[in-house]
Amino acid sequence: MARAVVRSLKLCMRLLPADTPAAGGARLATTHRSGASLQISSRPAPRQPDRHVASCHRPCAPPTQPPAAKLDARTAMSAVFPPPPPLASEANPLWTDDAAEEPCMPPSRRIFCNRSLNMAAVRAVGFDMDYTLAQYKPETFEVLAHDETVKKLVSAFGYPKSLLDLEFDWRYMSRGLVIDKQRGNMLKVDRHKYVKLAYHGFSELPRAARLATYNDAPQRHGYDEPAYALIDTLFSLAEAHLFMQLVELLDAGGSGLPLGKQYADLYRDVRGAVDLCHRDGSIKREVAADPARYIHADPSLGPVLGALRASGKRVFLATNSLWDYTHVVMNYLVEGRVGAARSTSWLSRFDVVVTGCGKPRFFAERKDLFEVHPPSGMLWNTEGGSPMVPIGEDDLPSAALGSTAPSARDVAPPRPGGEARVFQGGSFHDLHKMLGVAAGSEVLYVGDHIYGDVLRSKKALGWRTMLVIPELESELQGLAERGGDMAELRRLRRMRDAVDDRLQRLQWRAARHAGGTAEGHDGVAGDQAAAAEVQAAMDKLQQERDRLRGLHQSLLQRHHEHFHPVWGQVLKTGYQNSRYAHQIERFACLYTSHVANLMFYSPDKSYKARPDTMCHEDELAPASELPPPCP
Repeated sequence: MARAVVRSLKLCMRLLPADTPAAGGARLATTHRSGASLQISSRPAPRQPDRHVASCHRPCAPPTQPPAAKLDARTAMSAVFPPPPPLASEANPLWTDDAAEEPCMPPSRRIFCNRSLNMAAVRAVGFDMDYTLAQYKPETFEVLAHDETVKKLVSAFGYPKSLLDLEFDWRYMSRGLVIDKQRGNMLKVDRHKYVKLAYHGFSELPRAARLATYNDAPQRHGYDEPAYALIDTLFSLAEAHLFMQLVELLDAGGSGLPLGKQYADLYRDVRGAVDLCHRDGSIKREVAADPARYIHADPSLGPVLGALRASGKRVFLATNSLWDYTHVVMNYLVEGRVGAARSTSWLSRFDVVVTGCGKPRFFAERKDLFEVHPPSGMLWNTEGGSPMVPIGEDDLPSAALGSTAPSARDVAPPRPGGEARVFQGGSFHDLHKMLGVAAGSEVLYVGDHIYGDVLRSKKALGWRTMLVIPELESELQGLAERGGDMAELRRLRRMRDAVDDRLQRLQWRAARHAGGTAEGHDGVAGDQAAAAEVQAAMDKLQQERDRLRGLHQSLLQRHHEHFHPVWGQVLKTGYQNSRYAHQIERFACLYTSHVANLMFYSPDKSYKARPDTMCHEDELAPASELPPPCP
């Protein structure tokens, strides 16, 4: 048996290349970085594993001022939130050009398909405004949102003026994270609801604490409201970062903070301050004063909207923003107009405009519908001065009959180039009536909020959906730069599995011989020299397995840090798709990095999803049948 063990060991060693480096100490992602990665100075030693479990006991005091995140040049590039794509060129031809072929299209300009969609069957295409048509500049807009929220905490919630000195690095946060309100933790969760990464404030939870609190807890967490909050929109990045800063301050003794505050109270106050900013217009007023400072100009937007309408589709805008702000933003985006030069000419790009939608309630609840008078912003009653008999909706043959919206014929612009009518509030019943659609499958809605724009509209109405993910452009760039990582990780994993199989086989045989239960003895039982040789062989296999594990962990760590030094890829958690990516796959028929990528595709294109495959199919399929990689 000993000779067989040695032969197995030699076979395992041959699986490795001769120049494979020795494994260094594998480490998990942490805020203590060096080199070109994230560097956070003056951090205390890692907290003990039992400090952030369900009991929520306060840990030892960290510095009262959260550390400043210094990100490397790649992470700080504008590609993290890319500006709008350029207009059509020789490198990026329009879909009408002979040179336009999708296989040759840069990945950043592509529209990716989860569920097949024939655009010829779509009668109406709608858009959200904020972070969909209008791409905000995070280095100015997110800093503004953070600062205004802090001001509200100080002026309205009794927080100390020292909070005004807090600094905000817009590059630190990442979409798709989950906030544990009760424990003051920030989580990165995969599609199986496994917490792969957890931070308390700006310090990483030790692995033992993370496992005990979440993955090995007696009751499985759902990571949904009300105990948790999802960072599923770019608007949430500033408030999430501010919450982490307040957690640090509270852990430091809470000097100056209102008495009796717990982590959940901090989050509730931050959300209340954000709501105040929206209600009093403090953020939007600043944007309206200087749109170019906060919003990327987009010369491609006009051609995109024009091509959709020219194909016979009705185009609508459905935004939660009210008319006054919508008018400011759309003037800048479509016409390049600001200040006194603003006009209503941008309305000629649309068939219907609905402001103040109140999504996602817009997709489920009925609200009063008003028509907006664009010159004055006044609201008109859509019931024509004759209120409907107040009967219950349940008494109507169809809920759509309760709509006070004008019909599609009445709402259409009276002439080519005419301006769309503008409405506020209402529900999807009103919108369907104005668009003249009979089924949700006739509508494609383009938005940036996985829950407010995509999930609810798809689940409740059957709308077809497109999700705009600005971060996708930098994800694609990172994948191109680290293209060989996944293949190498799979190779290391296979090698480790092979060594592990041989080790377990030897351990099982040795245990059976030691217990005298083997069917036949081959010289191991009672042979001390052979037993020692077997043990030495098993020790070598264990060392080899540990070395391969270290190489694998180290490479996976470097791979994710290339995308973001703390949170890694937005759409991946370790090997698995992140929870955010899983939602995209389930609820977004299409997804892309920017809405203007529509100009590179026919308005009647039939998008085809890749065939679904299971693991056993991937193992047996020839390479020619596997999904082709993006060029």
